[in-house]
Amino acid sequence: MNKENTKIIAWIGNTFFRTGMDQLGYKTIHIPIRGQQVFTWKDIVEKSGCIPDMVVYADRSIAPPLAGVESFPCLTIFYCIDTHIHSWYPLYAQGFDICLVSLKDHLNRFTPRLPDSRLLWFPPVVMNNDVPLTMEKEWDLLFVGKVDPDLTPERMKFLDEVAKLVPGLHITQGEYRKLFPKARVVLNIAERGDLNFRVFEALACGSCLLTPYIEHGLNDIFTDGVHLTTYEAGNAADLVNKLEQLLANKELREKIARQGNELIESSHRIIHRAETLQAVISGMDVNKAVSTRLAANPIIRKNFMKSIYLHWAEAISDPLLKQVYLQAAKN
Repeated sequence: MNKENTKIIAWIGNTFFRTGMDQLGYKTIHIPIRGQQVFTWKDIVEKSGCIPDMVVYADRSIAPPLAGVESFPCLTIFYCIDTHIHSWYPLYAQGFDICLVSLKDHLNRFTPRLPDSRLLWFPPVVMNNDVPLTMEKEWDLLFVGKVDPDLTPERMKFLDEVAKLVPGLHITQGEYRKLFPKARVVLNIAERGDLNFRVFEALACGSCLLTPYIEHGLNDIFTDGVHLTTYEAGNAADLVNKLEQLLANKELREKIARQGNELIESSHRIIHRAETLQAVISGMDVNKAVSTRLAANPIIRKNFMKSIYLHWAEAISDPLLKQVYLQAAKN
């Protein structure tokens, strides 16, 4: 992609695989979201300093940050992660041209308007600084994350059960990249049943991972006993049984950790996700997709977007944002 033909992407929200698109020859302009913000097309053009060829919204798990996205005159892409939290995401996605869905089993929720070629399962991605570090092992089993009786009650209850059975369990918060290498086994919990980022992060850091068996494509990517080890979700006894097998065999732990890391390196880095999106864009008629959406704009707004905008106009407290959503519902 030469400079004269460089496509500009206004990248809104989390960065995720943004730098991978830069590597492939696109020019991304990052527009961060601070707190709750809502951007119109005019706002995006002003913040970009140009008219972008594409707009990407990378999930921030907030109220809809793009108002009137169904009428944006360029290719629009929604990288959708928290469908297990926000039930309105599939409706909102109908205003975009491409939707990338992190949780595989939720893909069928997004089908009303988007064709299969532009509705993709898009598993979590790991950052470039998620790499193996060599450190002395301090803990048999490590969990890194928030444990709070109000915010994560199920997690806290389960970890309490595990702690009674595993004296070597260490629970903490902090920079996982510097904590994972100190554990013989890293524990993941997925109380919402999602294939979460922690699975990919732990393997990228070269850890031997013990994670619950979940759906959403876990077995499509990883093989139990080869790349990671699974336990029955919520079953502390099964977790302990699998842990004891791992702790008793250092060679096995290191082999699983190595094979898990090799899979990440071969298929799940930033550049791999960017190449997947580029292939979708290259394989479609972008102008036709945008013009078709714009022609159907009134129907898309009526059938999908209006109810979302009206809901958030009522639910949100900021009077300025209320007006933005109300205007988007009227247009």
